Amino acid sequence: MPAAAPAEAIAKPQEPPQVDERPALPPLYSAYVAAGELPQPALAQSARLAPHLRQPGEELPTFITAERIAGKNDVEVLAEGDVEMRKRNSILLSDRMTYRQLADEVDAEGNVRLSRDGDHISGPRMMMKLEDSTGFFEQPSYSIRRIKTGSAATLWTGNEERESAELTTGTGSAARMEFEGEGKYRLRDATYSTCAPAAGRDPDWFARTADLRLDYDTEQGTARDATLYFQGAPILYSPWLSFSLNNERKSGLLTPTAGSTSQGGVEFTQPFYWNIAPNMDATIAPRIMAKRGTLWKGEYRYLQQNYAGTVEAHYLPRDRLTHTRRSNYSVSHVQNLGYGFSGSLALNGASDNTYFSDLSNGSAVIAQTNLLRQGTLSYSGGWWSANLLAQSYQTLQDPSLPRVAEPYRRLPQVTVDANRGDLPLGLNFAFRGEHVNFRNPALVQGRRFTVYPQLSLPLQTEIFSLTPKIGVHSTRYTLDGQAPGVPAKLTRDVPILSLDSSVTFEREVSWLGNSLTQTLEPRLYYLYVPERNQSLIPVFDTAATDFNFAQIFGENRYGGGDRIGDANQATAMLTSRLIDPQTGAESLRIAFGQRFYFSTQKVGLPGEVLRSDRQTDFLASLSGRLLPKTYGDVGVQYNPQLSRVERLNVGGRYQPEVGKVLNAGYRYSRDQLGQIDLSGQWPLFGGWHAVGRFNYSTKDRRMIESVAGLEFDGGCWVGRVVMQRLATLTQQSNTALFFQLELNGFAKVGSNPLDILKRNVPGYGVINQQGADTQLLAQ
Repeated sequence: MPAAAPAEAIAKPQEPPQVDERPALPPLYSAYVAAGELPQPALAQSARLAPHLRQPGEELPTFITAERIAGKNDVEVLAEGDVEMRKRNSILLSDRMTYRQLADEVDAEGNVRLSRDGDHISGPRMMMKLEDSTGFFEQPSYSIRRIKTGSAATLWTGNEERESAELTTGTGSAARMEFEGEGKYRLRDATYSTCAPAAGRDPDWFARTADLRLDYDTEQGTARDATLYFQGAPILYSPWLSFSLNNERKSGLLTPTAGSTSQGGVEFTQPFYWNIAPNMDATIAPRIMAKRGTLWKGEYRYLQQNYAGTVEAHYLPRDRLTHTRRSNYSVSHVQNLGYGFSGSLALNGASDNTYFSDLSNGSAVIAQTNLLRQGTLSYSGGWWSANLLAQSYQTLQDPSLPRVAEPYRRLPQVTVDANRGDLPLGLNFAFRGEHVNFRNPALVQGRRFTVYPQLSLPLQTEIFSLTPKIGVHSTRYTLDGQAPGVPAKLTRDVPILSLDSSVTFEREVSWLGNSLTQTLEPRLYYLYVPERNQSLIPVFDTAATDFNFAQIFGENRYGGGDRIGDANQATAMLTSRLIDPQTGAESLRIAFGQRFYFSTQKVGLPGEVLRSDRQTDFLASLSGRLLPKTYGDVGVQYNPQLSRVERLNVGGRYQPEVGKVLNAGYRYSRDQLGQIDLSGQWPLFGGWHAVGRFNYSTKDRRMIESVAGLEFDGGCWVGRVVMQRLATLTQQSNTALFFQLELNGFAKVGSNPLDILKRNVPGYGVINQQGADTQLLAQ
């Protein structure tokens, strides 16, 4: 190749044949190939054809075709009539063109169209130095690809091929576009939108700005004197806008949100985001409530190789309804200290007992009663581990509700766990040790020390397993403030013996047109724990566990260490599963189980009614894919003595595709619970989608939570209006209304209901999955 490659040119006939559409040149067009002087090049097979990477000092050829070509070779080319120019990932079409080879500069006039690195720009005139990517375009209409979070794609920056996120397209027009280097654009009196161009009318939304800069090197954009239009009406103005071109974090004002709640009235929140460092950021968001005042919210996040954490605080200087100062805070920190050590810290607090019910949304937040405050230090040494814990709570006492018992503080708790499976004769050794100091000034206090060594011998073949196990659970108590007649020191030693056995049978079956493996897995578990008198032992952290398939194979029917239940019992269970032999995925599971007692219950908690029956309720469950796109989950607890259902959980989901889902569920627990739960998301017509949830308590005869909303997919934007009604523990309800306009790949304006929709509608799908979640930043 010569040091300075000349421009290859071919003059076209004066009167070319008229066709409906001029055929495009081949991707690797050459004037020499077209003239028959060189063979057509053949490309090696590749999953992706990458753009040419220019080497330092390399001169790339330029190809020009036109009806008339004149000029001086290696100096200047003048082309007229249906001009086409190609050079390194660029195609330029125009009526007239002047190409100055020494300066590598092109001046094109008349119906100019430039396709370059995925950008498409058209207008009456363009001048550009191709090597430097500098110049201007007069009155352009443009289409420029922007980066958004998604699947990997290639971004060409001129000197490198960068793996980046998926590219989206922004379109608009301007009075003038200036090229300020590879991947850098400046537009005067410009519009910008991600909507597809529509002939004869404005896009559904667009931003109009006096000065727009797009820098794909730093992947940032800025605009001055900007106004955001939706359906022809201005909805947002800012003297200066800054936004990320690849959804990366950037300091500035985030899009404000607005809404309404019954507790706070009309609300407006304007967050400010501070990108302190790549691994550190902060957000400050004043929340203006018409009824209560301004609640200042702040969040600080940090991330390092060995530690990470979040600090969050809310502060309301003066609540107009309660005439008090209100606040809450939350601190979370985890750290790897090295050499097997790690630690964590969790601190939470609130200024008053009704802070969350008055100022928060969401059932999980409103229902908070005990705010955790704890620190941990852990060590893992391979086959053994240890943990040091200090734990307390702030208990919120709502004056309109019955008083809540404050939990014990653990100051401190030390646990040690060990497990060795490499002992002689195939024996397994396990150990659990604990020392905990329980503190509560209003109750009996004390220290509990527990050791529980265990030995087991697993015996297993391909279809059969048998595991005998023996252990001794030994506990020592030292009490303070105990009742008269209760000694200060108590001791309890309980041997525990068990035998676990199971068999697995398999066969090939066909289910819903698929070849699957069906299993039949009977299991029998025997447990013996002798009775020990524990009536003098206080209850620090112990309660009866739920009766389910996991619990019936447990060694203790109580959770916590203050009661070791006596047992002489056998548990039988039969399970059948349908499994994909290729992937191991489970399609369907059916299980039946029951426990049988050989003695009556002797050990219990204060106030507990001791069992006298010789068998438990019958448990059954079914879960999996029942039909194509249809999934079910059923669990039932049946009392054979009284011939009645004690508990029932039924749930189902139909989800043929993303954005279409219907859920139905019913939960029942005799004398305690009865709930109907319906939710779904479904397209209606013309881009409209309905979404909602209905959660009703048949026992209390009132709504627990309801959500109703409409979404509209406008192609390049989505509108959402959602109403939520949430019951509180005080027999009242909190209502919130959310409006949001999401402009795909650009901004979200209004209050965001997506978290509420995802939490309330299992399987909810964002209807504009192709849209980015980029937040508009303004200042």
